[in-house]
Amino acid sequence: MANAEPDVLDRPAVMSKRAANAVMLTVTRAAARLVAGGERGIIVYSDDGGKAWTQAKVPVSVSITNLNFPNARLGWAVGHSGIVLHSTDAGATWVKQLDGHQAAALVLSATKQAAGDSDESRRALADAERLVADGSDKPFFDVHFFDANNGLVVGAYGLILATADGGKTWSSQHLRIPNPKGKHLYSISTVGKDVYIAGEQGALFHSSDGTAQFEEINTPYAGTFFGVLTGGEQRLNVFGLRGNAYWTVDGKNWQKSETGASNTLAAGTRLKDGSLALVDEAGRVMISRDGGASFRQVPIAKPSPLTGITQVADGGLVVSGVRGLTRIAAIDQGGQTK
Repeated sequence: MANAEPDVLDRPAVMSKRAANAVMLTVTRAAARLVAGGERGIIVYSDDGGKAWTQAKVPVSVSITNLNFPNARLGWAVGHSGIVLHSTDAGATWVKQLDGHQAAALVLSATKQAAGDSDESRRALADAERLVADGSDKPFFDVHFFDANNGLVVGAYGLILATADGGKTWSSQHLRIPNPKGKHLYSISTVGKDVYIAGEQGALFHSSDGTAQFEEINTPYAGTFFGVLTGGEQRLNVFGLRGNAYWTVDGKNWQKSETGASNTLAAGTRLKDGSLALVDEAGRVMISRDGGASFRQVPIAKPSPLTGITQVADGGLVVSGVRGLTRIAAIDQGGQTK
């Protein structure tokens, strides 16, 4: 594996006419443009609501797990091998800003600076040294930029890094989040200065001041959360393994959502009308009109495992999955396609 690392980190993604049919792991918006990412470094974009796709130029061949655009032009992508990519042309071309070797070194540096004589400090230092020794095998799972300069990435084994200069430099934030066991961090959601991060073993963290300091929020589920969605004030929706989803209006009292699903809920989004949309590994798309209390399934022809979802300007949906990218007609108030 060590000999293969330079290949995927330095080898550009192979260009293909069928790139949009590859295994795609995420899809999002850059203003009116759609941008999606998937295995082997493939990133594609669409300017017609997902009808036609163009492959972007990507300098690596690792899987792209998530994308984020704080405005129409600037975008960031994260993925396997601790990769962070940046685009200044709405996702058409990308450059590498960070990889797993550099990320591990940042974690070790921050841990050394904070090291003390306690057993906990010694364990933390040993973990950081092991991270460096492992190489660039730890993936990032999500990225969020608040504006053109300030951003956050999270990933496996509690990886959490921040930048204040658009990704030119990064710093490890793992000492600012109460995650001593290094639980995987899968999803970031924000509302104003409030930041929420969801992860494995029911982990949910909150910062009310950007990324300065996080606290843990108690949740009623011990399984993994793959997503968290914010809805203003303290309304939260979390979802994850085995069709489990929960919602709260105060951040303290949780209710279980009726999803009707038993497969992993992989991704979700809040629609323009305030409704919620989730997708699962069985290929289902589910819509909630009541804040996440209950969901109705949207009919999908030939369902296959889904990984991401976003809404386009005409109200339709575009989903990513193992069969690439699929456009779904607009959804009516009953949760059916128009």
